[in-house]
Amino acid sequence: MSGIIAAPQDRAPLLPSPLVEVADERLRRRGVRLLLKRDDLIDAEIPGNKWRKLQPNLAAARRQGHRRLLTFGGAYSNHIRAVAAAGHRYGLATIGVIRGEEHTPLNWSLSYAARRGMRLVYLDRATYRRNHTPEVIDRFRREYGSFYLVPEGGSNALAVRGAMAVPAEVDEPFDVICCPVGTGATVAGIAAGLAPPARAVGFSVLKGGDFLAADVARLQDEAGVPTRNWRIETGFHFGGFAKQPPELAGFVDDFAGRHGITLEWVYVAKMLAGVFTMAQRGDFTPGTTVVAVVTG
Repeated sequence: MSGIIAAPQDRAPLLPSPLVEVADERLRRRGVRLLLKRDDLIDAEIPGNKWRKLQPNLAAARRQGHRRLLTFGGAYSNHIRAVAAAGHRYGLATIGVIRGEEHTPLNWSLSYAARRGMRLVYLDRATYRRNHTPEVIDRFRREYGSFYLVPEGGSNALAVRGAMAVPAEVDEPFDVICCPVGTGATVAGIAAGLAPPARAVGFSVLKGGDFLAADVARLQDEAGVPTRNWRIETGFHFGGFAKQPPELAGFVDDFAGRHGITLEWVYVAKMLAGVFTMAQRGDFTPGTTVVAVVTG
């Protein structure tokens, strides 16, 4: 059975997402060709890797007869907004369990989720760290009844399967495919979908992201698609999640000025800054074609 939920005709996803070459003298001097896989253009409300990870989970929820989704995230979570938008579009009730205490008025991110019909509940940070445990999940089932659980970040075996489609959409030869990494499912799926000898490189947006390698391996194992063709770069977090030091802001501004594309800075800009740094220090063999997935 297909893992894709049919969208209203005026909301059909843009698939395959566009592939755009970036002509940049800094890369040309190093013999590196860069192609952007514009997954951020798939859907205005459920962009990029959020769309790819959520679609198979939405299909599973429907097959299992669920009418309600429950998920977890922070107060500015892209994932929370994407789940709220998906529930609104496909007729599913949504509950967002937010890390920390309630603050009013709602910030712009949670306001958006609420406008899309999401019920917002809050969980203290100590309990939130155990949000994957049966104890916490059972508590919410007692409070809210039956629901389909979408894990934090949307990362599970189905999400890995959803991301596996990315490499096959690239209709030009390439050597390396890159993506930002927050929870690991996207790079796990992309790597699993690669044809040899291509390899995948994930760029951690988290400070202290060494643990992500184990998470990616676990997600691939759970999806039944273990591979060895990937690695995680942990040196381009720019201070940690959602940190934007001047050098990262400068990279975003410079990229927009050179190429007319304003990069999402929490995830995508960190990846691309890493790609440019690696090219300039000679990490890519001359003649390498790099695909960078713009996840949203």
